[in-house]
Amino acid sequence: MIPLQQDIPVDLGQYIPPLVSAVTTIVLFVVVLTVIYPIGKSIITRAVERGLRRREYDETLVGLAVSTTAVVFGVFAVAVAAAVAGFGAILAAFATLAGALTLAVGFAAQDIIANFVAGIFIIQDEAFTAGDRIEWDDNTGVVREIQMRVTKLDTLDNELVTVPNNDLATAVVINNVANAQRRVSVDFGIGYDEDIEQAQDAIIDTGSRVDGVLDDPEPTAPVKELGDSTVVLSGRVWTNTKEKKIKAVRAQFVKAVKERFDTDGIDIPYPNTELSGGVEVTTVAESEQAVGD
Repeated sequence: MIPLQQDIPVDLGQYIPPLVSAVTTIVLFVVVLTVIYPIGKSIITRAVERGLRRREYDETLVGLAVSTTAVVFGVFAVAVAAAVAGFGAILAAFATLAGALTLAVGFAAQDIIANFVAGIFIIQDEAFTAGDRIEWDDNTGVVREIQMRVTKLDTLDNELVTVPNNDLATAVVINNVANAQRRVSVDFGIGYDEDIEQAQDAIIDTGSRVDGVLDDPEPTAPVKELGDSTVVLSGRVWTNTKEKKIKAVRAQFVKAVKERFDTDGIDIPYPNTELSGGVEVTTVAESEQAVGD
């Protein structure tokens, strides 16, 4: 007959060393991490921040660099603490898993990463900043905000447009207000019978009187081309984009020249086409007789 229960002596002492070792390892990990991370983070992030600001980098990039440095150093501190505490096997498994996850996330977020990197270059290169009116791919807008992934712009109709940074970084972007001085060019057509010099003097004199037009460089009005029905003169004036808007100066310039041409009797002809040949007119009776024949 087999006894249902036997008294088996249990030696609790054999569990004490492994338990003490585990507690010691955990405590050592926490202590090392607590010492390394705050001190190292403070020193490294301050060094990065001072170095970037000394080189006058944009504040957005400085903040991003500091945050990224803190995260990277945090991972480094965990790795060092794990190595000191004896978590070698766990650390190796964690590194393998982290590498696989990084690769998977990288493939899944290619566009996001591309826009993120493009945002860094846009901010650093300062091709345009908030408040600038830019043109790209037949689009026009005023930059409202440059974020790390997208750029927000207001169209001329006051619509909000969100454009991925990678699209702007790879497109030809025209910044209309990057330079303080801009030339405004407007074509004016006059009749072939008109006095070209009189028309040029009228354009130059009128342009110099427009509000916002600079005296230097002076307004000019060279002959641009000979059109089908007009002699085209290119009225050119310069303005300061920091003080006046290009479109406002252009509108005033066009209006003032038209009024001056009217006053001076300078003709702006409509487009016209000359037809050559003859027209034969026949009566109804002649048409019926021709059909009968």
